[in-house]
Amino acid sequence: QLQASGGGLVQAGDSLRLSCAASERTLSNYVIAWFRQAPPKDREWIAGVTWSDNNRYYADSVKDRFTISRDKVKNTVYLQMNTLKPDDTAVYYCAAKFRGLIDYNIWGQGTQVTVSS
Repeated sequence: QLQASGGGLVQAGDSLRLSCAASERTLSNYVIAWFRQAPPKDREWIAGVTWSDNNRYYADSVKDRFTISRDKVKNTVYLQMNTLKPDDTAVYYCAAKFRGLIDYNIWGQGTQVTVSS
């Protein structure tokens, strides 16, 4: 129900935009987030947006470089990533949860982002 795309191989300092398309689901009252995981590190939450009122939240590690946004017409959430660093190399996942729940219970497949130095 969530389809992530947009990953790729870029150089340090470049930009990428990831997309997370939701199908067959109304996202009102949902929170959509991006996570990333670079083994052996734990999965890291990096950004989230509340679908209905567009409140956006960021991890300190990406604040001021990444921007999360949502397009209600396309039912899609984006993650604009600027000034990429080699440490940003990871598999990126989008996920959703109903507002008020603790855990994200709807996950998309990952998309690989590789940043070369």
